[in-house]
Amino acid sequence: MKRTAITLLITLAMLASQAQIQPSTALAGSWTGRLNVMGTSLTLVLHLEQTDGAVKASLDSPDQGAKGLPCAIEYLSDDSVAVKMQMLNAAYRARLRNGKLAGTFSQMGLSLPLVLDKGEQELRRPQHPVAPYPYKTEEVTFENKAAGATMAGTLTYPQGYETMPRGTVPVVLMVTGSGQQNRDEELFDHKPFLVLADYLARHGIASLRYDDRATGASVGGDVQNVTTETFMHDAAAGIEYLQGLKAFGKVGCLGHSEGGSIAFMLAARGKVDFIVTLAAPGVKGDTLLAAQVNHLLALSGQPATMTVSQYRQQQAVQQSPWLRWIIDYDPSSDIRQTRCPVLALNGDRDCQVISSLNLTAIRRLLPSSGFNLLTEYPSLH
Repeated sequence: MKRTAITLLITLAMLASQAQIQPSTALAGSWTGRLNVMGTSLTLVLHLEQTDGAVKASLDSPDQGAKGLPCAIEYLSDDSVAVKMQMLNAAYRARLRNGKLAGTFSQMGLSLPLVLDKGEQELRRPQHPVAPYPYKTEEVTFENKAAGATMAGTLTYPQGYETMPRGTVPVVLMVTGSGQQNRDEELFDHKPFLVLADYLARHGIASLRYDDRATGASVGGDVQNVTTETFMHDAAAGIEYLQGLKAFGKVGCLGHSEGGSIAFMLAARGKVDFIVTLAAPGVKGDTLLAAQVNHLLALSGQPATMTVSQYRQQQAVQQSPWLRWIIDYDPSSDIRQTRCPVLALNGDRDCQVISSLNLTAIRRLLPSSGFNLLTEYPSLH
């Protein structure tokens, strides 16, 4: 699952207290460092802005797309600083040592070392392709008529498509993970589906990525009572659209997280020629989510004692049809009924879809085939 318990800074913009006015300081400027928390490294930028004879403090988390989060200054001198986000019980305290701010970031009883260097680092996304592209793209729409939903997306043709025999080029439909996502699966300024579409186009494979229903340029369709099965029907409409173009050869599905479940659902129903899954669930939803909670508890130094029964009890009052469906969904049957070639990938540091649990289950359940490839990448989330 894409959503994680360590989005500890995103909500600061709404909940943090207003900055307090303080006198001048030699520390004025921007300070940047990396916070390592629960297996994830986050860039943090502390701004100490000197204006009108006073200093205001704010915090950025560029990796999470959060900027200008206000901080209250508790203490400030020419060599020390303490700022606090009171309503979240988060704070940073540091002293200047050898030209760096060396201190501690704390929140909810968790204290982590954080060293900041003077200056603000430029946020780089070197993977993002830059136009002009050496291939053709086309803005298209397709419909899930039964649901009254029209999905808008980008059809990307591979480089040199014009010279390739018609009906021979493979094409993949990209399906996002949980939550309403745009066609690039954009999160915290990352655009993984844009990166994948570019790579595939440069290596002879076409792709269609689309905005989820009622997101971006997509319109229509119920969004209050949706489930993974709902999104599967949207994806099936995309597959039918690609097949109806008769411009490609094999038509497959590339799904991330929840999209990986959808890929297996489509495969089990015989709707695709191949699938690629990125961190796809391989066990029942309640088991996956309880394991997710335990993994995060262990990373934070707390006892990992959450049982499936306890998790279900905690979620019993949950009104979301989507989450109720996820908790009860067991992918075993769909995986067992998958007969097309499968490429299943996972990172061994994934905190959401635990690789040792889910990829292992997929390997056990998937029918044996020389066309399947299941790979766990070390040291990747």
